[in-house]
Amino acid sequence: MPVPAAAPMLMDLPYAPLAKRPLPAGRPRDWYITHNRRLKAMRLAIALLDSGVYLPNQAHNRRIRSTAELIGVHPPSDTTCHMVRTLMRYCR
Repeated sequence: MPVPAAAPMLMDLPYAPLAKRPLPAGRPRDWYITHNRRLKAMRLAIALLDSGVYLPNQAHNRRIRSTAELIGVHPPSDTTCHMVRTLMRYCR
């Protein structure tokens, strides 16, 4: 007799973002800049993947910046755009 399949798990459920905590004090300024740039690049990479851009060569600076505008993030620098493409490349 076949075993009934488990109920499908929905992946598009709304989620509550984690509570923000202050960053640790006493680090060099460059550390904070890099940390925030990485967070921004991750947000943009996720938004691009959700919109159907799966390959780094499809993510031109213009497309990344328009996605940033769409999700309400300040326009990224060229360095951040490069980081977005790098994240997309190594997450495969």
